[in-house]
Formats: sequence, C-alpha cells, structure tokens
Amino acid sequence: MYKRKSPQMTMFETPENFMMLSGLDPNNRWVKMSKLIPWDLVEEKYAKSFKETPFSRPAKPARMAIGTQIIKEKYVLSDEETVEMITENPYLQYFIGLEHFTNQAPMEASVLTLFRKRITPEMLAEVNDYIIGRKKNDDDNDPPSGSGKTDVDQSGEKEETNKGTLILDATCVPSDIRFPTDISLLNQGREWLEGIIDEQHSKDMTNGQKPRTYRQVARKEYMRFARNRKPSRKVIRKAKRKQLGYISRDLKAIEACGTEGLSQASLERLEVAKKVYEQQKQMYDTNTQKVDDRIVSLNQPWVRPIVRGKATAKTEFGAKIAVSVLDGYFRIEHLSWDAFNEANTLEETVERYKEKTGFYPRRILADKIYRNRDNLQYCKKRNIHMSGPKLGRPPKDRELYAQQCRDERREAGERNEVEGKFGTGKRCYGMNRITARLKDTSETQIHMIVLTMNLWKKMKSSFALFCRWCGLRRLMLIEGRGVDLLPMAV
Repeated sequence: MYKRKSPQMTMFETPENFMMLSGLDPNNRWVKMSKLIPWDLVEEKYAKSFKETPFSRPAKPARMAIGTQIIKEKYVLSDEETVEMITENPYLQYFIGLEHFTNQAPMEASVLTLFRKRITPEMLAEVNDYIIGRKKNDDDNDPPSGSGKTDVDQSGEKEETNKGTLILDATCVPSDIRFPTDISLLNQGREWLEGIIDEQHSKDMTNGQKPRTYRQVARKEYMRFARNRKPSRKVIRKAKRKQLGYISRDLKAIEACGTEGLSQASLERLEVAKKVYEQQKQMYDTNTQKVDDRIVSLNQPWVRPIVRGKATAKTEFGAKIAVSVLDGYFRIEHLSWDAFNEANTLEETVERYKEKTGFYPRRILADKIYRNRDNLQYCKKRNIHMSGPKLGRPPKDRELYAQQCRDERREAGERNEVEGKFGTGKRCYGMNRITARLKDTSETQIHMIVLTMNLWKKMKSSFALFCRWCGLRRLMLIEGRGVDLLPMAV
C-alpha cells in the first residue's frame, strides 16, 4: 500500500521541525538540488508500482526512494554506507523528505534494494527529460526554447528550421562480475548441479541411493588447473573435457530422478547450467571460441561480452548503451545487454529529438560508424549536417579540401564532449562497475547515474547563470548607470 504525501514544508519556514537548527544554509547544494526535481511527477509514477491493499503497511515515500538512490550514486557508496551518511547529515535528510532531523537511521539498508526494484528505467527517463528541458505540447503555439524563429515562405506557411547540435556515441557499462573463463564457468555449473543432487537426495527423490558425482576428484582437478598461471592450450582443453564429463554425469543423474520437487531457485540454476554446458560443449567440439548468446556469468546470465577494441580492455562485460548529448546533458537513447550496431539507432534518436523540441537538429556529431549510406541519406533529406568526410574522392580544389579538413578537426574536438561525459560517469559516478545483481535493478542503476549527472549539471548551470547576472550588475554599477540587476538574478 502506498499513501501519497502532501508537499513538504521547508525547514527554513519552521525551523523547529529540524531541531531548531537555524544555522542550516538555504543555499546548500542539496537544498538547491531538491528544487530541481519534479517530486509531484515522481510521486505519481512511483505510486503506480503499488497495489491498493487495505491492511498492508504503508510504503516509504517516493522522495525517499529517489533521493537515497541519488545520494548513493553521487558518492558511489554501498547501501549500508548510504544509510549511515544520511543519518549523519541533516541536509541529506532534508533532501529525502524527512520532516525533522533524527539521529536514527530512517530506513534499513535492505530497503534500498526494494527501492531499485520499484523504480523503473522508464520513470527515470521521464524525470530526466523533465530536468533536461520542457517537452513540446501539441497545443503549444509558442516556439520551443532555443529554437529561434521560423522561416516564412511566399505562401505564408511556417517552415521549421533545424536548430541545435546533437552528439551521438555508444559505450559499454561493465557489470561487477568475475572475469569469465571457460573452466571457471564449468566448475561453478558443476557445483550448482551437485547442490541440486543433494537437494533431491534430501527430499527422497533419489529413492534413498545418492548417485555418485566424483565431486572431490573434480574439485582437486580444478584447483590443480587454477594454480597453473600459464596453462597451455593442451592443458586447457584437457581440463575442459574433464569438467564437461562431470557435468554430463550430473545432468543425467538429475534427469533420472526428475525435477518436480525442486525449488524455483534450483530450477533456474539447472536451466542456466544446462545452457552453459551446451555452449561449452559446442565450442569444444568445433574448437572455436564463439557462440551465440554466450553466457559469461552464471549468477547474471543476461550479461554479454561487448567487444569494444579499447586499449585497456578489448572486451567488456555488461550492458551497451547508445547515448546523446545536447547542451551538455546526457540521455540514454537505447540500452541492451546484447551487442548492437549503434548506427541503427540514429533515426530513432533524431525523431525523438524532433518530437521533444519540435525541429530537427542542425548538426549531428558522431563517430565514423554512424556514417553509413542510410544515415547520410536520412540526414540529407532533413537538411541535417553530419560530421566527418563526405563519401567519395576529396575535391580537387586544395583550398576547399583544406577547409573541409579544418571543419572535421573542429567538429571532432566538439564531439569529444561525449567522451568526457563517459569519463566522468565511469570515474566519478560508478558507471565503470554496476554493482546491482538483478537485470532490472542494473538498468535502474544505469539510468540513475545519468539522472544524477544531469542534476549536478543543472545545478552548476544555474549557479553559472547567477554569476553572470552578478558580473553584469557589477559592470553596470561601475559604469555609473545605477542599474541594480541583482533582484532580477534572484
């Protein structure tokens, strides 16, 4: 059950609600950030994830759910450390919507896991769009913000002009998994199957006679291989063959006893172990290292290897996201756990930009992979300039060719903004390692990181605008005009 709360009264209007802490600064960054979030929209979306049951305990409010996750991603903390920091900081308690300061933890650390399950990526994407800028309504006749004026032809009809620069790129968001090797995956699958056989024996599904698994021998052989720092191909293939044999024996024993009395968790583990065995057996028989939908983590079987070709890691394991950057704000355009060609997302991204702003972008700064014939034709029909060299031979005019090279270098430098966003997210916000264990919560954490980055960008932009107003006011006073623009800035 969920009960909607009325808008919170600020502690600065009634200081007694916060233990008479009159020294709290209303210009604190967390107080300012709380004003940037549409809490009413969050409340409306969050309430839909609950069922109306009369005798259930009321859930925590939406502001607490979203606020704790923002704090967690901002400081890259664990659930336990997040709760401790909120307990020690009155500004953070105000940010999550508490009515008064308390020295006790406002929630258990395990509740943050429930928050991530109830917060959907769609909800965060909508809140993120609100923070980035307002959405164009059908009945809105005013020109969109930043769109400029529209051209008028001889017939008197208005034609929309292209405005704005859209930067596109893609990256991998690695998950917190152990580096996968074929032998370690087979060993873990074998241990899972041995646990299922033990469960069958405990429930008298084996008719009192427990099948032989040779688990001690298999364990010794795996540890002997694991201690070998530089095993040869022959040694690896021999160890893989032995582990495949043990798993095949365990699977036959489990099928002979039946799976009707097994728990749901055991059934899910059995399916994953079967899939890993089939993939590894296929690669062993064909002597290859490629297979469709390859499982690299038994605990998170949805994680896939993403080949990026980077200097530090040629292959990463996690979700792949296609993103766009507009005016310094980050947005996830497509998220998938399977590898995909980011060039196929360009048309969808541009049409979504058109739907939000009311016009097509003037420029698209993207990598070479986006410059295929379909995308170039699509942009040409809509009068969109795409960065990079044109297809075909370079022009014979040397001055024209030199100018094109200068434009390409300049646009390549502008496109580096998205690389900086990737670096900031992975270095400062924990995007380089997603610690959530479930598929849905992992996607929620990725969207929450992007939302947190945009919130801090929004707050810094507001502060920079205030500084510009103050600088203009000072300049006007120095010139002796006697104009005070400070009230306008506030």
